[in-house]
Amino acid sequence: MCFGGGGGGPTQAEETAAAEDRIEAEEAERKEAERRAKQKRKDISAALESSVADAGARGGTSRRSLFRATQQMGAAGGASGYLGRFGR
Repeated sequence: MCFGGGGGGPTQAEETAAAEDRIEAEEAERKEAERRAKQKRKDISAALESSVADAGARGGTSRRSLFRATQQMGAAGGASGYLGRFGR
């Protein structure tokens, strides 16, 4: 078996065409990735804006603690957080 002979590989024109095709494919892939990233940024911005608006409508902007409820009063008159419920 002799692998040193000529004529078995692609020609220079075929290699050039393949390289150009790869470049075009990479460019198309990059543009698609940029388009998806831009759409994702818009979606995230919209979600954050609606989250902030919803938080204002609920009367709070932060999460409540599970361990201490400093302002909420439960049915028994005590704190309604985790510590108030389970006495820890």
